[in-house]
Amino acid sequence: MSLDSLDPEIAARLKRNPDGLVAAVAQQYDTGEVLMLAWMNDEALHRTLTTGRATYWSRSRGELWVKGDTSGHVQHVKSVALDCDGDAVLVKVDQVGAACHTGDHTCFDAGALAQGVR
Repeated sequence: MSLDSLDPEIAARLKRNPDGLVAAVAQQYDTGEVLMLAWMNDEALHRTLTTGRATYWSRSRGELWVKGDTSGHVQHVKSVALDCDGDAVLVKVDQVGAACHTGDHTCFDAGALAQGVR
């Protein structure tokens, strides 16, 4: 295994979308609060696993971005888990500052669509 690429055993478990991406849900490690959804390619996941800083793939810019490099709102990675289907990862982080690009703490505070749905 190369030190600058994703472990082949991990790569083999991933089910990527047609763009080669998996969904990445960022969650505050100690409270369980869901912070944001982003996307990772193999390189972003490798960097996340090896640097301890959450790294994502920006679909709009077509490039990697390390959360907090420009905003200062860093995500320190505590753990990463693959879901049962292999098409998403749960990244438990210690969020410094806002997680959302709007400046909000979480991207999921725009209002509930439904409550108490059965």
